[in-house]
Amino acid sequence: MTGGANHRNLGHMDTRSGCEAGPAGRLPPIFPVNIAVADKNPMVLRALEALLTMDRRFNLLLMASDGAHFLSSLAHLPVSLGVIGWELPPIRATEILQALAKRPARPKIVVYSGTKDTTAPAETLRLGGAGFVSKLSPPERLLEVFAAVAAGDMVFPFVDIHKVRPDPLTSLTHRERDLLAALESGQSNAQLARDFGVSINTVKFHLRNLFGKLDVRNRTQAICLYLETRR
Repeated sequence: MTGGANHRNLGHMDTRSGCEAGPAGRLPPIFPVNIAVADKNPMVLRALEALLTMDRRFNLLLMASDGAHFLSSLAHLPVSLGVIGWELPPIRATEILQALAKRPARPKIVVYSGTKDTTAPAETLRLGGAGFVSKLSPPERLLEVFAAVAAGDMVFPFVDIHKVRPDPLTSLTHRERDLLAALESGQSNAQLARDFGVSINTVKFHLRNLFGKLDVRNRTQAICLYLETRR
């Protein structure tokens, strides 16, 4: 665990299943880690600067007081880890994460915030952030979170993954939803063809489309996903 009792180290997590993988495959970070920090509060910036410059694992390249400056600076700095506040006028952390998602090469982002917005950790995870840390965390914990994220881990407070990910069934047509429900009842392709009034080849065609939309390989995985969404 990184981040104490209030944080979960998600490691290499399959967000589709909500399962955690262990540390196997985790690559050690290359120290020092080039880091950029953005926060609207000058006192927070000074505190983070003092904290990071005392730790040889980190090389502080940028201190920014607004999100726009932070984003523009990343275009020409070799930053591998960014630490940002939730509110960075004139933009927010969500907008930074959305903008970075469009870039081919982007740093891992940790949101360091005292926001009272209870959805912030889940939103950070949904938008591709690598970590979320409360400003109430002790300094040594903060540094360990940064190191863990640099090593490839994801560190968040408890987040219900089912609420983070979009419902995979929303992309299905009405016909595909009916087909998925029929699969759950255990019907064979021949039974599906008879019930839907189509050929077996047509059933196979619709199943391939269905599996593709759900990002599954077979009917067993499709049924598991269907049952999971109905919890």
